[in-house]
Amino acid sequence: MVAPELRTSDIHDRRELFRNQLPHTLRETAYSTLGSRYGGKVRDSYVREGRRVLIATDRLSAFDVILTTIPFKGQILTQMAAYWFRETATIARNHVIDQPHPNVLITEEVEILPIEVVIRGYLAGSAWRDYSAGKPISGISLPAGMQEFQKLERPLITPSTKAPSGTHDEPISREEIIASGKASEKVWDEVCERATGLFAFGQARAAERGLILVDTKYEFGLRKSGEVVLADEIHTPDSSRYWISSSYNEHLSTGTAPVMLDKEFFRRWLIERGYMGNGTPPEIGDEVRVDLGLRYAQIFEQITGGTFSGTVGPIEDKILAAIEGHHSIR
Repeated sequence: MVAPELRTSDIHDRRELFRNQLPHTLRETAYSTLGSRYGGKVRDSYVREGRRVLIATDRLSAFDVILTTIPFKGQILTQMAAYWFRETATIARNHVIDQPHPNVLITEEVEILPIEVVIRGYLAGSAWRDYSAGKPISGISLPAGMQEFQKLERPLITPSTKAPSGTHDEPISREEIIASGKASEKVWDEVCERATGLFAFGQARAAERGLILVDTKYEFGLRKSGEVVLADEIHTPDSSRYWISSSYNEHLSTGTAPVMLDKEFFRRWLIERGYMGNGTPPEIGDEVRVDLGLRYAQIFEQITGGTFSGTVGPIEDKILAAIEGHHSIR
């Protein structure tokens, strides 16, 4: 099921909704009652007594730098991640316990592996930038003569390190992961098996919705028992690249970028203005922020078949009340 097309009047109303939320975007949280706080690029998390509360803010990062906020972004990310966690629970066990608020997941605390598990089905984004510069991708060398946006013969797992906020993730090979002790060979093999299954499912579901799931990143953790579980997020526009499938072949034949429904649009916008994570970023106007928010809503609806619904106004107090009222936190 694909979400119905919006009427012109609905599109206008939705743009106004996102524009009116601009003064109320959630930049960060500071809830002293929830436990130890950790601020990531997008999510703030709080840990206490074996539970981790993940709060998706409206922060937008690119090239590992937090640049601005997007209306309703945290809500959309969380609702989409919750959808995918439910849909893939039989492929990979995950850490989710409950969702007490549209921006919040209450999860089991696990030991997160210090690796971004990136899996790619097409030559795009940073993989293309490395390939065109003559570099291997996480230790993998691809054949000469490939073109940007080309489908790979088979999906490739191209892991990277998990860098602290404000620094860049770096590619890392399977051999380096095992030699450095970031994961044992047994654990890494299971992670790769789970990631491959999740990506195949995600690609098939996206194809049903008229989309191509181009690439994505997963994070996995270990329970105290040593069991591997999926964590963080899954198949969101922040962690994944999506293209419209109907026009892909035409764009590939002309060497133009496919129609995108993810934040690669924003990365390209930055690159066109000479910014790739270093120096002073360009000014990001309100209309760009609204356009990005509308893109997030569009992909949420196309993937889930549901309808996005947001309410204008601040949400900090509502988030705290929902978390403190949850039975696993009291």
